[in-house]
Amino acid sequence: MQTDTAARTYALPSVKFQSAAAVLAVIAAVALPQIFHVAGAALGLGTALGQILLPMHLPVLLVGLLAGPYAGVATGAFAPVISFALTGMPMAPMVPFMVIELAAYGLFAGLLRGVRLPNAVPSPIAWLIKLLGAQVAGRVIDAIAIAVAVYLLGNAQMSIASVAAAVVTGLPGLILQWIAIPVIMFAVDRKRD
Repeated sequence: MQTDTAARTYALPSVKFQSAAAVLAVIAAVALPQIFHVAGAALGLGTALGQILLPMHLPVLLVGLLAGPYAGVATGAFAPVISFALTGMPMAPMVPFMVIELAAYGLFAGLLRGVRLPNAVPSPIAWLIKLLGAQVAGRVIDAIAIAVAVYLLGNAQMSIASVAAAVVTGLPGLILQWIAIPVIMFAVDRKRD
């Protein structure tokens, strides 16, 4: 008997799977931006291609949905730090904000992976709803972190408007995520059946 994937509950995978998934996702989250930066340089866009397509976000959100909140948080927290240590990117002032934002994406994607939706919701739409929830939660946490930095710590390099600007600039990357992640998760569901 085939279970409707929208109503399926998802137990956390083994610790070994979660750990391996987090390691692979961190590698992808470090490598993908570099690939996009090289492509951007070849196209004359510099680092703008990375800001437009958000390559570091994709593995973090995906690992949260696939492996759960622990793997999602670990990937989100470690990827920007490791990327900075190895490549100098993101820029130093952005690292703490990226850690907070990406860890929030990973956490909420992982928490939302197990949320049951009504049977009438098709699997790709269910995954899109969960993805959108994780993205909104991550942006809210990012906005709070920026507000704290601006108003309490006097960080003049950041502003609340930068959250809105990042959403507008990264809209193509968001659209890519809205298409790719539900398709990948639907394919994983089909393999499980």
